[in-house]
Amino acid sequence: MIEQPTTNATTSSTISVKDILGIGFRHKRMIIMCFSAIVLGAVLVAVFLPASYKAHTKLLLKRERVDPVITPGQEASVVMQSEVSEEELNSEVELLESDDVLRQVVVKCGLQSHNTWRWFRKADPEADIAKATAQLRASLTVEALVKTDLISVTYSSDDPQKAADVLKNLNDIYIRQNAEVHRTHGQYKFFDQEAERYKAELKEAEQQLKQFATQRGGVAPQVERDNTLARLAEFTATLEQTRTEMAATEQKIHTLEKQADKLPVRITTQLRESDDAQLQQSLKATLMTLELKRTELLTKYQPTYPLVQEVETQIADTRAAIASEATKPVREQTTDENPSYQYVSTELLKARADFSAEQARAAATQTIVAMYRADAEQLEQKGLVHQDLLRAQKAGEDNFLLYQKKREEARMADALDESRILNVAVVEQPFVPAVPVSSPWSVIGFGLIIAIIASTSAALAADYLDPSLRTPSEVVDELNIPLLAAVPYHRSMNSHGNGNGSKHNGNGSHSGPSDSPVVITEVATGKQRL
Repeated sequence: MIEQPTTNATTSSTISVKDILGIGFRHKRMIIMCFSAIVLGAVLVAVFLPASYKAHTKLLLKRERVDPVITPGQEASVVMQSEVSEEELNSEVELLESDDVLRQVVVKCGLQSHNTWRWFRKADPEADIAKATAQLRASLTVEALVKTDLISVTYSSDDPQKAADVLKNLNDIYIRQNAEVHRTHGQYKFFDQEAERYKAELKEAEQQLKQFATQRGGVAPQVERDNTLARLAEFTATLEQTRTEMAATEQKIHTLEKQADKLPVRITTQLRESDDAQLQQSLKATLMTLELKRTELLTKYQPTYPLVQEVETQIADTRAAIASEATKPVREQTTDENPSYQYVSTELLKARADFSAEQARAAATQTIVAMYRADAEQLEQKGLVHQDLLRAQKAGEDNFLLYQKKREEARMADALDESRILNVAVVEQPFVPAVPVSSPWSVIGFGLIIAIIASTSAALAADYLDPSLRTPSEVVDELNIPLLAAVPYHRSMNSHGNGNGSKHNGNGSHSGPSDSPVVITEVATGKQRL
């Protein structure tokens, strides 16, 4: 043996490339076996495992169409939301992965017939569909893309055409299922029934309105009532005016009667005083005759002659008579009918006639007022009935138009749902993949990488778990004694001394396995060589 002196009592414990290579040489059999097994397995997998094809599709959730909230009003209330929430995206993802949708895809594509183990057991269609559904769910990758309204769906299969067909059917069934989920079932039928019911009510109300119009005053009773009330007001005013005129005429009659009692029937229209010319002329002629007679007598007789005296007396009497007649003139008086009396009498007669006419007019007007009042009351009642009929007809028409509009909205919604004009759109149609996602070379390459990693890891693990001391640094670290020398150990030395690769526990010396060095250590009492 050749001793290798050391300058220090201990050696460095750092791991060098030589140490790592030493691990590989010590466990090369394990490395070769592990590497070969993994590579062989990868080759077998690449040979027997068919190529995998992956098809893609993307769905977009949008708010271009919002179904209105059904209300009793004419206008449907619509609650608009500008963005699709994360909860809605997750809900659509869950709907895509639901058993109902996947089961329909399985049945549509016939995936249950591709089960390998179905030939080795009793036929059970439901079990085949359930297993195919589970396999489809495992092969599907459904995820909502971050910060978008898109849902990405990926499906892997060994048949590229089947991968594309599965995603196409999945899109169709999902969109149909989405329409069914968000559709208000029975909406069109309900509005159709209600529209027909209100149509019948409207027809009945219109028929009642026609029958009412055939009655007296049934055509526009409110208008006739207004006209009747207008005429009633006119005749009421006329009646009041007539009664006022009657009161005035009656008072006029009383006044005229009083005045007629006070006025004379006839009045003196002409009063004339004059002398009696004929009498005066006769007296004067007599006086002249007497004077002539006296004169004649005086020519014959003395004034005292009785005959003259007699004539004198006659003359004196005649003169007295003429004087008396002069003081008493002749009065001539003319009378006529009193015009005031006649006017009062005429006015009285006229007033009495007017009063009688006014009484008759008041009685007739009172009858007409009573008639118009009765007609107005009757027309008021008919107006109320007519308004009720109009309200019923209007309500029936409004309800019919409302539910007809709602029925059309429901029909349009159903038509749009059937046409798939929905808030879900396919933005990326699945196509038949031409290049497989996993080829045999990629499997073999991946197997090589795994084989290298696994064999290296196995060698390191075996070396770590091996209790043997293989390097001087391990000796120093393990025994904590000075190292005097290290001699390389070869397999050819297995027959010499204690070089059997076993570990000796006496006095601190150690011999390693194959390729382990023989070390010479110094014990606390002196030097010992191994």
